Amino acid sequence: MDTFPDLGSLSDQELKDLIQQLTEEEVDISYKRRILHGKIDILRAELVNRLRKKHDQGEDVITGADVQRLTDILAGRSGAEGEQPE
Repeated sequence: MDTFPDLGSLSDQELKDLIQQLTEEEVDISYKRRILHGKIDILRAELVNRLRKKHDQGEDVITGADVQRLTDILAGRSGAEGEQPE
Protein backbone atom coordinates (compact mmCIF):
# COMPACT_ATOMS: atom_id res chain seq x y z
CA MET A 1 0.00 0.00 0.00
CA ASP A 2 1.27 3.43 -0.89
CA THR A 3 2.05 5.84 1.89
CA PHE A 4 -0.30 8.78 2.24
CA PRO A 5 1.29 12.03 1.00
CA ASP A 6 1.91 15.08 3.16
CA LEU A 7 -1.26 16.96 2.31
CA GLY A 8 0.21 20.31 3.29
CA SER A 9 2.88 19.98 0.63
CA LEU A 10 0.41 19.39 -2.23
CA SER A 11 -0.78 22.15 -4.48
CA ASP A 12 -4.51 22.55 -5.09
CA GLN A 13 -4.14 20.87 -8.49
CA GLU A 14 -2.13 17.98 -7.06
CA LEU A 15 -4.81 17.52 -4.39
CA LYS A 16 -7.57 17.51 -7.05
CA ASP A 17 -5.57 15.05 -9.17
CA LEU A 18 -5.10 12.75 -6.20
CA ILE A 19 -8.81 12.88 -5.40
CA GLN A 20 -9.61 12.00 -9.02
CA GLN A 21 -7.06 9.16 -9.07
CA LEU A 22 -8.38 7.63 -5.85
CA THR A 23 -11.99 8.04 -6.98
CA GLU A 24 -11.21 6.16 -10.21
CA GLU A 25 -9.42 3.45 -8.22
CA GLU A 26 -12.43 3.11 -5.90
CA VAL A 27 -14.79 2.74 -8.88
CA ASP A 28 -12.54 0.02 -10.34
CA ILE A 29 -12.33 -1.86 -7.05
CA SER A 30 -16.11 -1.61 -6.56
CA TYR A 31 -16.66 -3.05 -10.04
CA LYS A 32 -14.29 -5.96 -9.31
CA ARG A 33 -16.04 -6.55 -5.99
CA ARG A 34 -19.44 -6.74 -7.70
CA ILE A 35 -18.05 -9.20 -10.26
CA LEU A 36 -16.61 -11.37 -7.47
CA HIS A 37 -19.89 -11.31 -5.55
CA GLY A 38 -21.71 -12.38 -8.71
CA LYS A 39 -19.30 -15.28 -9.22
CA ILE A 40 -19.67 -16.33 -5.59
CA ASP A 41 -23.46 -16.26 -5.94
CA ILE A 42 -23.26 -18.46 -9.06
CA LEU A 43 -20.95 -20.95 -7.31
CA ARG A 44 -23.19 -21.11 -4.23
CA ALA A 45 -26.26 -21.69 -6.40
CA GLU A 46 -24.46 -24.55 -8.17
CA LEU A 47 -23.49 -26.10 -4.85
CA VAL A 48 -27.06 -25.85 -3.57
CA ASN A 49 -28.33 -27.51 -6.76
CA ARG A 50 -25.82 -30.34 -6.39
CA LEU A 51 -26.72 -30.89 -2.74
CA ARG A 52 -30.42 -30.81 -3.59
CA LYS A 53 -29.88 -33.47 -6.28
CA LYS A 54 -27.97 -35.67 -3.81
CA HIS A 55 -30.77 -35.28 -1.29
CA ASP A 56 -33.43 -36.07 -3.89
CA GLN A 57 -31.48 -39.23 -4.88
CA GLY A 58 -31.39 -40.37 -1.26
CA GLU A 59 -27.69 -39.66 -0.75
CA ASP A 60 -26.33 -38.20 2.47
CA VAL A 61 -25.85 -34.47 2.13
CA ILE A 62 -24.02 -34.16 5.45
CA THR A 63 -21.89 -37.06 6.61
CA GLY A 64 -20.49 -38.01 9.98
CA ALA A 65 -17.09 -36.84 8.73
CA ASP A 66 -18.58 -33.40 8.05
CA VAL A 67 -19.97 -33.23 11.58
CA GLN A 68 -16.65 -34.35 13.07
CA ARG A 69 -14.75 -31.76 11.03
CA LEU A 70 -17.11 -29.01 12.21
CA THR A 71 -16.74 -30.23 15.79
CA ASP A 72 -12.95 -30.08 15.46
CA ILE A 73 -13.10 -26.57 13.99
CA LEU A 74 -15.37 -25.33 16.78
CA ALA A 75 -13.15 -26.99 19.39
CA GLY A 76 -10.09 -25.27 17.93
CA ARG A 77 -8.53 -28.49 16.71
CA SER A 78 -8.61 -27.58 13.03
CA GLY A 79 -5.17 -27.77 11.47
CA ALA A 80 -3.61 -29.34 14.55
CA GLU A 81 -0.36 -31.19 14.12
CA GLY A 82 -0.82 -34.86 13.39
CA GLU A 83 -4.31 -34.33 11.97
CA GLN A 84 -5.07 -36.70 9.17
CA PRO A 85 -6.06 -35.08 5.87
CA GLU A 86 -9.43 -36.12 4.47
